[in-house]
Amino acid sequence: MWFRRDLRLSDHPALLAALEQSGSTVALFVLDPRLMRRAGPVRRAWLAANLLALDERTGGRLVVRRGDPAKVVPEVVAEVEADQVHVSAETTPYGAARDAAVASALAELGHRTGRPAALRATGSPYAVGPGLVRKGDDEPYRVFTPFARAWREHGWAAPAASPETPGFVALASASGARDALVQAADGAADLPEAGEEAAWRRWHTFRDGALGDYRSGRDRPDLDGTSRLSPYLSLGVLHPRSLLADLPGGGADDGTTGPAAEAFVSELAWREFYADVLHHRPDSAWADLRPGLGGLRYSEEADAVAAWRTGTTGYPVVDAGMRQLLGQGWMHNRLRMITASFLTKDLHVWWPVGARHFLRHLADADLASNNHGWQWVAGTGTDASPYFRVFNPVSQGMKFDPAGDYVRRWVPELRHLPGRAAHEPWEHEEGYAHGYPARIVDHADERREALARYAAVRGASGRGSRPGR
Repeated sequence: MWFRRDLRLSDHPALLAALEQSGSTVALFVLDPRLMRRAGPVRRAWLAANLLALDERTGGRLVVRRGDPAKVVPEVVAEVEADQVHVSAETTPYGAARDAAVASALAELGHRTGRPAALRATGSPYAVGPGLVRKGDDEPYRVFTPFARAWREHGWAAPAASPETPGFVALASASGARDALVQAADGAADLPEAGEEAAWRRWHTFRDGALGDYRSGRDRPDLDGTSRLSPYLSLGVLHPRSLLADLPGGGADDGTTGPAAEAFVSELAWREFYADVLHHRPDSAWADLRPGLGGLRYSEEADAVAAWRTGTTGYPVVDAGMRQLLGQGWMHNRLRMITASFLTKDLHVWWPVGARHFLRHLADADLASNNHGWQWVAGTGTDASPYFRVFNPVSQGMKFDPAGDYVRRWVPELRHLPGRAAHEPWEHEEGYAHGYPARIVDHADERREALARYAAVRGASGRGSRPGR
């Protein structure tokens, strides 16, 4: 069993297939240098912590090796004379290419040794696998609302049975691998507790508490109104199908779940929609999904981008979000939209610059959700009417952090300002008394500039290359 984005033992179809195939199963994880290089310390720490938790659940028999999976997986297969490698299906551009390379390497190994071993994919990280939900003409959906409707109509399987305590084969990990995992996990930011049991505890706390106010509470970064499950979902420590089944009403689309639970189901549907979009358009991982803004003029002033990254733009809610990202490896979704809008619309920076920064620092980094979320804000993605949307960072802050508590939590220079005053330090005589920086741009001016740039290229053609500067 080759674990990837499925670091759990329950509701795991691929693991069940491996155990049913043979009572002698190796639990393998490959530390892929290409993926590890792209991740920052927080992502590496979160992965390490969850690998250690999975190792504990396997009775200390998770085998951790380092290297190119196309080399490492066949080596392990040859070492134990395995005839099957079981995985959860992967549809990201890199994951699909990696798996094709591993399958080819296994076929070559079989030719050389006379002992063929096949790569067997069962299940996926999603309730409904990418590519399964299609329109009547067999074309993929490009807009969320009809996709979500069809996704619900398609439905999903019940959670897979949990295996009895599986007895995995004992096999040595790479030298120093576990020590490296412990060191990485200990050097983390303020991360949640790792592992499948901790994930279920978090789910039950949310389901029995904040879920009741989720429709309104999920937009309030000053409240604990979200599930905070995205880090677990990103590594498959929980499967979304398990959550859907454990909702009041079992995630049904007949009104039995209630409006709050329906709102949560909709958020899971967004995750699945973006995975489906990326599956059909792998080029959209780093290029504009919609071609109409191919000639848009961008700026990329180093000082402005640095101020955004460090949370020193002079706009309190933007800075609070960026500091939360650096401090916790997580950011409230409302703040993800606000900070993305500020970078793309107020600073006129091409969205991949911000997307890469988020992927490096977010514990819940997910290529499809992250990059298509950025494109939704930037106006190059799935939204049909994106051109006029420019978030006002002051009014957004006042609306969703009405008492200023979120800003004061993450921007200590403004803790002396009471209530809503924290959102407008420039309006108060003592606003800058503790070293908070002045605004690096004027939002009203930059909004006009952004709309002018959009108007200049609206309807222009071009796709797949970096837009004009």
